[in-house]
Amino acid sequence: MTFKLKAAVSRTVLTTCLALPLAATMVAATAAPSFAKAAGAVPIENWAIRNAVSTISVSPDGKHILVLRMTTKEGENVMEIFKTDDLSKPLRRLNADPMEIISARWISDDLIFGQAWQVKRKRVRGPEQDVRSYKSFGYSLETNKFSEISGNFNIVNVLPKEPDTVLVATSTGNDGGAGVDPFAAFRPRSYYRFNLEKGTKNLVLKGNQKFPSATFDNEGNPRLTGGRDGNSLTYYYRQPGDGEWTKFGESYDLDDANNLYRVLGGLHGPVGMKDGDDRTAYFIDNRGGDKAGLWEVDMITGQFKKELFTPKDADVLRIMTSSNAWAGEDKLVAAVYSGAKRERHWFDMEEKALYEGLEAKIPHAHEVSIGSRSRDGNTMVVFNSGPKDPGSYYLVRGGRMSKLGSRNPLVKPSDLSDVEYIRYPARDGKMIPGYVTKPKGPGPHPLIVLPHGGPHVNEVIGYDEWGQLLANNGYMVLQPQYRMSVGWGQEHFDSAMGQHGLAMQDDKDDGAKYLVSKGWADPDRMAMFGWSYGGYAALVAASRPDNLYQCTIAGAAVADAKKVYLKRSGGSSPKPIDEWARARGGFVGINPIEEVDKVNIPVLMVHGDVDARVLYFNYEDYKKKMEEAGKEAQFLTLKGADHFSRTLMYNHQEEFYTKMLDFLENDCGPGGL
Repeated sequence: MTFKLKAAVSRTVLTTCLALPLAATMVAATAAPSFAKAAGAVPIENWAIRNAVSTISVSPDGKHILVLRMTTKEGENVMEIFKTDDLSKPLRRLNADPMEIISARWISDDLIFGQAWQVKRKRVRGPEQDVRSYKSFGYSLETNKFSEISGNFNIVNVLPKEPDTVLVATSTGNDGGAGVDPFAAFRPRSYYRFNLEKGTKNLVLKGNQKFPSATFDNEGNPRLTGGRDGNSLTYYYRQPGDGEWTKFGESYDLDDANNLYRVLGGLHGPVGMKDGDDRTAYFIDNRGGDKAGLWEVDMITGQFKKELFTPKDADVLRIMTSSNAWAGEDKLVAAVYSGAKRERHWFDMEEKALYEGLEAKIPHAHEVSIGSRSRDGNTMVVFNSGPKDPGSYYLVRGGRMSKLGSRNPLVKPSDLSDVEYIRYPARDGKMIPGYVTKPKGPGPHPLIVLPHGGPHVNEVIGYDEWGQLLANNGYMVLQPQYRMSVGWGQEHFDSAMGQHGLAMQDDKDDGAKYLVSKGWADPDRMAMFGWSYGGYAALVAASRPDNLYQCTIAGAAVADAKKVYLKRSGGSSPKPIDEWARARGGFVGINPIEEVDKVNIPVLMVHGDVDARVLYFNYEDYKKKMEEAGKEAQFLTLKGADHFSRTLMYNHQEEFYTKMLDFLENDCGPGGL
């Protein structure tokens, strides 16, 4: 499919709420009447829109702003380029008709790299088989021309010394928070130099089972890797110019269940090179303890020579490097870890002062990040999101700050609810982290327990659309970080082994009981809603005896975990990984489709018919079993929807949100919730 330069059609629904004259490029929405449970609640249409603005970034020379935004509620995504000294009208407005641009970023003063997709197939052939086709593209501002390569590629390094070239790699798939592919870490990636002007790509490194992926330096040299060597996990390094990998540090036996968190957690291992030091790597590891910290490791000797930071109650998730990367700065500035938000332990006091200054100026500042910054450091685009902000972009230039746009300008801060970080005791004494979104008004409130997908993901709640939608309609929302959630230490993960539908489920119920004990939640008005693994948990909740809940809502649910396991199992996984997958697959814990006869509360089941992560047979098979058993249930198929949030279009979300709120009010137990 060829990219076409095309002026955007201004069909109308969104308002960007831009403080600058850029606002003239969008037109206000007219909010149609909508079902809403609570008086004065935000219309469903306003929640259902896709991101009005998904990307804003500044060019390295600071002269241009790139904006990727939606012009219609159905989805007309355009790429616009403005001069930073004239934001009254775009210099360019482009799309990739008939494809849709889904990402774009500057890689030089002139060149932009991006991705586009298009639905090309009507059904999913197997796990992870997307119905979309992808292209990666280069765009030259100077020549006003696209170049393109077929395939789904991600940027690995912008190669600052090669302004027309970027290092890209084949995608490992979407691990996006609603459910993780446990074997993505072992899936080999291929790395290419992509010349954006010529549209050519040249292979740099081809991954294999032993060396599936790599970390590169700014010159495009592969420097760090880790992978399976037989049944061991081993890490390797290269010096610039080396043609072979050299092992460093110890190997980890994949047949030892103690190393399972290292593999599935996605945190442990080398995370970068120390700036200006060819023999020192940054490494996240727990070193035999519970919480993973950040270390300096000598690659030559393999020694962990310096512990930089280990949190008390959580793991280090990743590192932050200098925001002034275009100026050649690549120094470590902070370690990021879980808490009330994604907290930062600062190493660089200048960067810390910069962030604190930004936070002081941004309304409702919560999780602030510098998305892009000019090489002279004077111009930057800053992003904030949090409980009172769906996501806002700010331009900082010449010491002045102006708001550029919002991901959802139709939802105001006054519509949104506070989120409180808690830790509550499970019945076995384990302390479980959780996040509570509090509706306005006095309690006790009706409660929705909203477990995340995965289950082995890290979830830190800042702005969560589902949680805020429900709170806006009068429901308190608990998002428990039940055992096996990643980022809270190895013991928190390990204690979940074989406990799918058992102790993992108890953690969710114990959170609901804790909120009742505090007087926050009404014990007679509680429900569970989840997506992916969270949908699995909702089905398990429906069949528990002495049920706490009045109903459950199961989205994209793993309903037949055994069948899912059998379709995905390749037979070559190390024993602990296979045992984990079998437990996840209902051979040890609960398999919902085998519990249909025990279902004792109303169920709403929702599923996309082209879901590539949790295949549609889960919905079809469970629906058939429920109907045969004569159980009270409702079913909703989202036509053309895949698993992840970015594939849920306006029509999917409007249909789903309308059905969910109607079900909760009218069909969730006697009298509704």
